[in-house]
Amino acid sequence: MNEHAVAKRSGGRVPVWLRALIPTVLILVWFGLFGAGGAAFGGLSDVQQNDQASFLPASAEATEASELQEGFRDSENVPAIVVVAADDGSELTASQLADIESLRGDVLAVDAVVADESSPVIPSEDGEAAQFVVSIAPSDEGEGGARESVEEIRALLEEEPVAGTTAAVTGPAGFTADLAAAFAGIDGLLLAVALTAVLIILVIVYRSPLLPLIVLFTSVTALTASVFTVVQLARADLLLLSGQTQGILFILVIGAATDYALLYIARYRESLGRYETKWDATWAALRGSWEPIAASAGTVIVGLLILLASELNSNKILGPVAAIGIVFALLAALTLLPALLLWAGRVAFWPRRIPRVEAAADGGAPAGHGRHATPGESADSGERGLWGGIGRLVSRRPRLVWIVSTLLLGVMAIGLVRLDADGVPSSEFVLGESQARDGQELLSEHFPGGSGTPATIIGPEDELQEMAEAALGTPGVDSVAVIASDSPAGTAQVTEDGIVAFGPPGTPAPEPTVVDGLVLLQATLDDPADSAEAEATVVDLRDRLDAVDEDVLVGGPTAVALDTNEAAIADQRLIIPLVLLAILVILMLLLRAIVAPLLLIASVVLSFAAALGVSAIVFEYVFGFSGADPSVPLFGFVFLVALGVDYNIFLMTRVREESRAHGTREGILRGLRLTGGVITSAGLVLAATFAALGVLPILFLAQISFIVAFGVLLDTFLVRTLLVPAASYDIGRAIWWPSRLWREDRRHGVHAAPGAPADGDGGDAGAERAEPELAITR
Repeated sequence: MNEHAVAKRSGGRVPVWLRALIPTVLILVWFGLFGAGGAAFGGLSDVQQNDQASFLPASAEATEASELQEGFRDSENVPAIVVVAADDGSELTASQLADIESLRGDVLAVDAVVADESSPVIPSEDGEAAQFVVSIAPSDEGEGGARESVEEIRALLEEEPVAGTTAAVTGPAGFTADLAAAFAGIDGLLLAVALTAVLIILVIVYRSPLLPLIVLFTSVTALTASVFTVVQLARADLLLLSGQTQGILFILVIGAATDYALLYIARYRESLGRYETKWDATWAALRGSWEPIAASAGTVIVGLLILLASELNSNKILGPVAAIGIVFALLAALTLLPALLLWAGRVAFWPRRIPRVEAAADGGAPAGHGRHATPGESADSGERGLWGGIGRLVSRRPRLVWIVSTLLLGVMAIGLVRLDADGVPSSEFVLGESQARDGQELLSEHFPGGSGTPATIIGPEDELQEMAEAALGTPGVDSVAVIASDSPAGTAQVTEDGIVAFGPPGTPAPEPTVVDGLVLLQATLDDPADSAEAEATVVDLRDRLDAVDEDVLVGGPTAVALDTNEAAIADQRLIIPLVLLAILVILMLLLRAIVAPLLLIASVVLSFAAALGVSAIVFEYVFGFSGADPSVPLFGFVFLVALGVDYNIFLMTRVREESRAHGTREGILRGLRLTGGVITSAGLVLAATFAALGVLPILFLAQISFIVAFGVLLDTFLVRTLLVPAASYDIGRAIWWPSRLWREDRRHGVHAAPGAPADGDGGDAGAERAEPELAITR
């Protein structure tokens, strides 16, 4: 009985009505998720939290200080600083000061502004500028409401300008508004750019009008299902969602789902060249693709879930959110896509390269069709062309190829010495225009840099004076005030001689507010709150206050940034080894070997180092970035190692399959030829989707965008194409050590049937000689 006949018989085992029902049900279920997810997109902004303090671990000193601060005043209110400075460098006139006072009254009339927590107009010592601080209450719309309030205040500055001056809204509320505005294009612009890039690549690859649309629909449906799930979990307070996490979720799902789809389509096309019916071709394609697709998704999911071990909540929340996206990408690639292609059949490949069943010359089983060869069949046609040429290069000079490739990656990695990932000022988070950043510069010219964003000190009431003296003696601290609820300004200045009231001479000093035996001091720093100098001052301040009482806590915006950077650096040391170990174990289980997984892990780590080295050079000398957040290398590592291993999984699972039939070295060349086109296409798609993150004017996302896109291209064109095949070819059968495939003494020409059992490790002589019919029907 030939393979063709077996294919007909196997298809006849399933009733026609069931073959129609299964894909129909799958498509309807996914259509339902598509509709629900589409409606959930509107709720993403409502559940977002971009406040840096909310992402700190509970054990951080700044977190403890923030929690205690709630007892003194509503800590959810966000301060905005309005600064007005004379344009010509002269002192503000009495008329201008009166206009600023009038402007303050209009600002206090804005609905979200809490008048009781706002400061009076404060002129600068040089007389050239004035500022006042207003407190903005959160709204039901979260950061969207805060952004609207700041925009309303900024509109007042434009509608009622003080003649001869420049005015700006800065401070925490101003930076939050600019950040929210930068993320405003995440739903529309980001998706449009990413999907357009993917569509163009798919049209070029397949030259078909229908197939790219099927792939894009699969990817978008996986994304909408992910969004629906994430929004429901966020509303139930089971996870947090930030703008940067949302952007990464979008890109990761679109890119991963498309990659998995490309691998399945390659197998499906091969199967259509071997089977007459679409049903049989679908099941054959699933048998050949589910394992590498599941293993690839598994490495990414495991790598992401390991982020749950992070101290920093912004790292921790990315894990489950992105893992949910990969799960839906996997499910869509193995259910929705096969169902849609079963419906479309060979028409999906119209008008070019439509796969047809071709009978073998001896009248036996079909021999395959087109440019795809199947295990056990002749691949002579594949030896021609680009991938055939690369295969010949690898086979003739394997050691030279992998040594040169390794040296090239090593040279790129030298750029790591220029990597500055110790953190960046919050004023640099938004790329391009930022009124908050301009206002901060204006503020720093005429006032202490930390005006409006002081460091907070919380300690025992009976040590108030000692804490104040320690703070005032710290270089970089300009002044100290204590929260006093009975003071008109809400605070009272603290000097080395005690508490001094804000007001005319002789005004009695107010009593400080005491909560559970604690008082709250505010230390205004000389430098901007988001600067490295301010962070150094906070470190010194903490050391001096520890000498007063170890229970004294220092918080505030600068302390939050400092603790965030320290937690991110600690996460790097913990997460990177765990991710490497987890992926190594997955590769060993998948390939049933030790040497090959070690080779793959070493290759992607070297590739990551090269990508980060080149990125460091580009960031400093091309883009002019002032540095990088400590989380950038960590996120880049998780994505590049997990996703870079994907392409090696696609390659090596096929190499292992071919090695069982043809021997290791021939299997390497055949696997390279058979997967070259699909993996290259997948790499281009993933690089394009991550590059789309660069359209958002967010420093963190721009850096992640470049690192991952460049790293994926390195993995696609250098590591997977040359380094891994050449090193594997040079090592030979030992790459499968200690599996049975390593021990088998195969002779060229003795082939295993496609899908034949191998006891999990490459089979035995009996398995090699199994009849093709048994393999096809199994």
